[in-house]
Amino acid sequence: MKTEKQLRWSNIALIAFVAVWGLGNVVNNFALQGLSVVTSWVLIMIIYFVPYTLIVGQLGSTFKEAEGGVSSWIRATSTKRLAYYAAWTYWIVHIPYLAQKPQGILIAFSWLFKGNGNFVNNTPAMVVQAICLALFLFFLWIASLGLTTLKRIGSVAGTGMFIMSILFIILAVSAPMMTTATVQTPNMLSFKSYLPKFDFAYFTTISMLVFAVGGSEKISPYVNKTKNPGREFPLGMLILAGMVAVCALLGSFAMGMLFNANHIPKDLMANGAYYAFQRLGTFYHVGNLFLILYAIANVLAQISALAFSIDAPLKILLGDADPEFVPKKLSKMNKKDVPVNGYIMTGILVSILIIIPALGIGNMNELYNWLLNLNSIVMPMRYLWVFLAYILLNQHLKQFKSDYMFLKNPLTGKLVGAWCFFFTAFACILGMVPKTSLAANPSGWWFQLALNIATPIIFVGLGMILPLIARRHQTA
Repeated sequence: MKTEKQLRWSNIALIAFVAVWGLGNVVNNFALQGLSVVTSWVLIMIIYFVPYTLIVGQLGSTFKEAEGGVSSWIRATSTKRLAYYAAWTYWIVHIPYLAQKPQGILIAFSWLFKGNGNFVNNTPAMVVQAICLALFLFFLWIASLGLTTLKRIGSVAGTGMFIMSILFIILAVSAPMMTTATVQTPNMLSFKSYLPKFDFAYFTTISMLVFAVGGSEKISPYVNKTKNPGREFPLGMLILAGMVAVCALLGSFAMGMLFNANHIPKDLMANGAYYAFQRLGTFYHVGNLFLILYAIANVLAQISALAFSIDAPLKILLGDADPEFVPKKLSKMNKKDVPVNGYIMTGILVSILIIIPALGIGNMNELYNWLLNLNSIVMPMRYLWVFLAYILLNQHLKQFKSDYMFLKNPLTGKLVGAWCFFFTAFACILGMVPKTSLAANPSGWWFQLALNIATPIIFVGLGMILPLIARRHQTA
């Protein structure tokens, strides 16, 4: 007889790795910290990522049957109101993510058809954002048709991006030995090159590291599909942490070989991966082959992520919505099981976030970097609920049974959960400080800071308004 529990620790590790990791994590953090990011990766893995993944392991193991992920964990350990806010946060933090995806698609197309990234550098921000808005609205309409084709493309594209990330590390690290490539960063063998300068500017970049390693709670539904979950799921999580650490360290080292860490190009966040594959193609005498393969995989991955991220977080918010907190009109489904009004709300918020920033940030490359940084500020807000759920679980530990226990002592569990919670909040708050020069562009710097502070506040505020509307509808 075929059993449902077929996944082993190796399957868990691979599923989680594809969901959590990408080449962009290496490029973006190298762009912010240079070669010292290698030390930062080691620190973030030890003090944050390993406890995070093991916390997810215990929560997933305790609430095996929970369909709603984090919001279900909060509901089981706390109140319906807090569970609503957890579901709301999970959905709303995807708004900046959705606003940036069209930019990624345009950049990938630029490299695919023009062979360069000049589109980002030379086109006025307002023109690009108008195209991005049209692209987003098109995919919003596609997703509203209830089509699943784009999601199927996503699994293929996700695997392709994973392969390209591993290929990048292998090709870049071996390039100086196998080709005429020379190491671009001087003193790469010096220990000093890897030491971060722990100043205020450094701490403002931590949110990007937290953003890079977060999201392993996505695979919590696989706990009850694992053979011997008490042993194999946490083992899979530890293997995941090891795989991420190896890829982060070797990837950052490879970036230092391809780019001078002391003179990082301003558009490295937007174009770094393409520059890297273009250079590798030259070294290995295959022209733009690697670049084209990466651009195709990236286009498909971005399109799929856009369609999936419009639909999935909204279904989590509205699928199990309590009419006490979410107005019935918002949960209304059409014939194709699509929450039409929820799609309209998504469309309005993303459209605002695409157009408004372009009014104050005229440089497209700066706008791309800002929106990526905004993602690193708001996306970790959903991780806060994971750690809160873990603290609450330890508060009522005797009431719940789990096949796997990360920490058996409730007090130690609460302390570790609190550490992860406050570290995430600390990273998000300091991440609000713009990464541009205040002296070079004071008005642009203050505009970015205002947007970075206002966006999370508005997101939380909107979440508080919905229950008021729902209550009015119930009493009407």
